[in-house]
Amino acid sequence: MATINKNLSTYDKATIPNAKNLRFGIVVSEWNDNITEPLFQGALDALVDCGALRANILRWNVPGSYELVFGSKKMIQTREVDAIIAIGSVIRGETSHFDYVCSATAQGIKDLNVQFDTPVIFCVLTDDTLQQSIDRSGGKHGNKGTEAAIAAIKMAVLGM
Repeated sequence: MATINKNLSTYDKATIPNAKNLRFGIVVSEWNDNITEPLFQGALDALVDCGALRANILRWNVPGSYELVFGSKKMIQTREVDAIIAIGSVIRGETSHFDYVCSATAQGIKDLNVQFDTPVIFCVLTDDTLQQSIDRSGGKHGNKGTEAAIAAIKMAVLGM
């Protein structure tokens, strides 16, 4: 497991560029909101901790993780943001639906990164169990939203 020896919430603020003059979009899936809301909060807190102004952080909600791609695309096309964080949670069930949603979402976000000059950060938990999702959204492994925010800052600066 990739997160077993790493806390997703840990970062060295001295190595992160100041985000004061950057604009961020966060597209959040409403599905599994008991997971996506803590992920959003982790991302928001990290952005603000690194200097981002709350007025420069735009949040849009979409119904599920599959819709993150379209929401992110529309945000790129209609808002001036330096980076987008796509937040979702897909938990394995009894059917192959999990595989299709995870694959399409990952491929779609990858495609946005190839097609546009605005980085879209993949903050979609794809876990086998609810407990794994809890552990990665502020639980024992930290918060993937925090890690995604740090990636968004670094990628926004890289794109400038």
